[in-house]
Amino acid sequence: MSERRLDERRLELTIRSRALDATTKVRLLLPRGWESRTDWPVLWLLHGGLDDHTSWTARTDVEALTRGTGVLVVMPDGGRCGSYSDWWNGGEGGPPRWESYHLKELLPLLEARYRAGPRQAVAGYSMGGQGAMLYAAKGRFEAAASFSGALHILGPGVPQAVMAGTAIGCFGTDWKRIWGDPEEQREVWRAHNPYDLAGELKGVRLYVSAGEGDLVEDLANRAARAFAGRLEELGLPVRTHFHQGGHNHTSWQRELHRAYPLLMSAIGARPA
Repeated sequence: MSERRLDERRLELTIRSRALDATTKVRLLLPRGWESRTDWPVLWLLHGGLDDHTSWTARTDVEALTRGTGVLVVMPDGGRCGSYSDWWNGGEGGPPRWESYHLKELLPLLEARYRAGPRQAVAGYSMGGQGAMLYAAKGRFEAAASFSGALHILGPGVPQAVMAGTAIGCFGTDWKRIWGDPEEQREVWRAHNPYDLAGELKGVRLYVSAGEGDLVEDLANRAARAFAGRLEELGLPVRTHFHQGGHNHTSWQRELHRAYPLLMSAIGARPA
């Protein structure tokens, strides 16, 4: 492992991961006075498909938003088509195992060496919104926010979008490697479907948003509404914001601002 200080707050780690069988990167935004304590509240920000660990700082104002807040921001790479999942790989498993890398390798490393405390929240856009809810369902996060996430991957049209996104965005990758066929491996898909995992989110503070304005966002909107409806059926509270806006960083920056007070309150950090 190596680290490179980019500026006063940005620290970039290069990590050799057993779960991925590859080298990967994670970008941190350090709080002021980072070396003064060992238990900083943590905000994970997950990127969407075709993006990487630099996307949040490159395309939103997250550095300015978090500057006055005592929070350690963690922005890991999740793969262009990683889906924040341990891939099925024809039933054989094996790399890439994105969930195992993030939750079993990176998270303990952050706690052991980078002053991360136990109170953590997770948020993401598009593919990262789905990942945020998947990770929160594992019971490790106090709060989770999804911006335009595919929160019902078995909803109408969503499996086809996953197939197309993988085929186009990761040319040469068999989309069935991720979760298998949506009919033949139905249980694998259900095990990675926030809609089906909604009951595991009891006690997690939740924020869900999606817009209307383009084909991809309209699809995310329907999935998000279905997910929010499932939470309501289960009696689990969720803050929602359905709005006009496309599948883009302009919308996701705005939604991060809207969700930020909820996320910070859940982990005991105070926005400036």
